[in-house]
Amino acid sequence: MERSELAAWLRLTLTPGVGNHTARRLLALCGLPQQVFAQPALWHGAVTSAQAQALAQEPPALAALLDTTWQWLQQPPPGRAHGLWSLGDSAYPASLLATEDPPLLLYALGPAALLATPAPLQGLRCLAMVGSRNPTAQGAQTAQQFAQALHQAGLCIVSGLALGVDAAAHEGALAAASPGQLATIAVVGTGLDRVYPSRHRALAHRIAEQGLLLSEYPLGTPPLAQNFPKRNRIIAGLAQGTLVVEAALQSGSLITARLAAEQGREVFAIPGSIHAPQSRGCHALLRQGAKLVETAQDVLEELPAPTTLAATTAALTAVAAPATPPPGAASDDPLLAAMGWDPIGLDALLARTGYDTATLQVRLLEQELDGQLARLPGGLFQRLALS
Repeated sequence: MERSELAAWLRLTLTPGVGNHTARRLLALCGLPQQVFAQPALWHGAVTSAQAQALAQEPPALAALLDTTWQWLQQPPPGRAHGLWSLGDSAYPASLLATEDPPLLLYALGPAALLATPAPLQGLRCLAMVGSRNPTAQGAQTAQQFAQALHQAGLCIVSGLALGVDAAAHEGALAAASPGQLATIAVVGTGLDRVYPSRHRALAHRIAEQGLLLSEYPLGTPPLAQNFPKRNRIIAGLAQGTLVVEAALQSGSLITARLAAEQGREVFAIPGSIHAPQSRGCHALLRQGAKLVETAQDVLEELPAPTTLAATTAALTAVAAPATPPPGAASDDPLLAAMGWDPIGLDALLARTGYDTATLQVRLLEQELDGQLARLPGGLFQRLALS
């Protein structure tokens, strides 16, 4: 992209009062964004008088953003590349073009070899994985295990780099990545020169090595609350299906699932405990017709990936939502059997097991050190399903 073309695209995105829909209407009338600003006579009927007045004036922030963006494009980190894809570019994801509201620009950060290809996402099979920012220990582990198995089967995992399920999904895909594979795509709600949350800085660097970071927001955009639900349409639009691992009834993950359904994409949900608030969103999706998922194979039945399914069936069926362990398994421990799979407090465990407090505390510590259970906020404990 030439600097003059970049300037026109940035001006179009920065113009106040001109959103994506109006901008696409102007592009359909005029052609490239340079021609939009060169042909104000064509604006009549396509924009309001207030929008026309805004389009006629160069946004005050344009010059500084143009310099920053041009420098960012020319100076990526070693081994990485920065990309900026506009509507109509060969690199722009075709699956996103098929959605109702594709962004005008997509900023990209990933391996140099990947971004050097004309259409880096062409033919890619993707699954979006979303869920609670405060998942149960079991939910986070489930997300990571499913992402790992599904990427091994050939699916690229798309999520939002948020706390909780998003991070676990990215981690699972990265754990299964082979050299040269696009393991995961993180669609973020800030400019790509920022990482939010900051604790995911190391994860973002790893995604840039074996995946892709995408944003529709200009460099310097801070983490604004209204941007995160908006970016969910990109997460859903990049993928052929969306899997919700855990979600409360008011979760933003349900927005992603709704957008996927409206785009004609598959929606999957993993059921959970009827007592867990994090499961109620998934149960609502199931009542609305989402496919119930117990194993990774359930996803692949609807979204066949390039890898031959017969070669991976054993591994995929092993990655399942928590189930009763077989007789004789190590998790037949009386304490674990008394816990069940729901979060549980100390008083309830005392009543179920008959242990005295000191004995119970020792047993809980032993099982925690052995990786069989996790301590949750609020003095609760939860059993973990080991792979």
